[in-house]
Amino acid sequence: MQMWEGETVLVTGGASFIGSHLVDSLIEKGATVRVGDDFSSGKLENLEFRLKKSKRGNWKCGRLTVHQGDFKNKKFARSMMQDVDTVFHLAALHGGRGYIDTHPAQCCTNMILDQMTFEEAHHAGVGRVCFASSACVYPTDLQNETGSSYLLKEEDADPFVKEKAFADLEYGWAKLMGEMALGAYHRQYGMKTSAVRIFTAYGPRENETHAIIALIAKAMIKMDPYPIWGTGKQDRNFTYVQDIVDAILLAAEKIENGSVVNAGREDRITIEDACDIIFHLLNWRPKKITYDLNKPQGVASRAADLTRARSVLKWEPQVSFDNGFKKTIEWYVAHKNPEQVLKHLDQLLLER
Repeated sequence: MQMWEGETVLVTGGASFIGSHLVDSLIEKGATVRVGDDFSSGKLENLEFRLKKSKRGNWKCGRLTVHQGDFKNKKFARSMMQDVDTVFHLAALHGGRGYIDTHPAQCCTNMILDQMTFEEAHHAGVGRVCFASSACVYPTDLQNETGSSYLLKEEDADPFVKEKAFADLEYGWAKLMGEMALGAYHRQYGMKTSAVRIFTAYGPRENETHAIIALIAKAMIKMDPYPIWGTGKQDRNFTYVQDIVDAILLAAEKIENGSVVNAGREDRITIEDACDIIFHLLNWRPKKITYDLNKPQGVASRAADLTRARSVLKWEPQVSFDNGFKKTIEWYVAHKNPEQVLKHLDQLLLER
């Protein structure tokens, strides 16, 4: 709490799913928050404040100011960095498995976005930068065994060690290059930097390109037969968004040397298990489930080793699968129109 009291903080992508929850926590901790977002996937309504548009074209409410723009634009990026103490860099072209499988070129532009953000932060004399990376940086061959118990360790994706780096699609490679670039700014200029590898985040304000929201959407509109992408046996360590935000804040507070840390869970459930929880919470179950092996399904098994997170951050996730799914379903049902979801579901699953 004391560290963020009175700090001026920039959150790139701050109107996004995770970004907006980070903004909530920073405001609660006393920071003055500036959001920069192009609204390609983020939404102004994700920022649940009484925002009013100013004569300058931005939106304001108390200690929160929101600006629309693209961080690949040098002029915009430079203007956002002025008089900022800390940057949380979450802006990215991203999505769930369906999106990153079908939009490889867009995902590659993240390398431009990251470099522009880091460069302008350095020129503006920003005190510290925390980068939202991804579990997609990890070698896919460590995640190809169904029912695996292997936990991904930070050193498993070291780009400076031969045969270590083998990231998951273009999105994963771009995130890995972002980590490497941020580490370079620390080594060359002494900038205080950190990177958090986010594992399978879910929760309120997420969109339907991601697994849990997609599964909830299909159940809410009572799709029967109920389609699951892949075999349903692939597993993930679904991690609730507030747990992720807590880890990001702690990383910015405690890590200064450009190193990375996992933010995820060590336990995991299959997609079929996730569906069972959702069906139970919605008090509905389809008569038939189908498995579409032609749709993107990602790696077979993914979970995080939290040894470093516990040691350095004193952090581990607090929200159970049941409680997290319950909170997410309550939000989704309260905010989504079933008729609109049904009409546009195919597009929602693949587009931002």
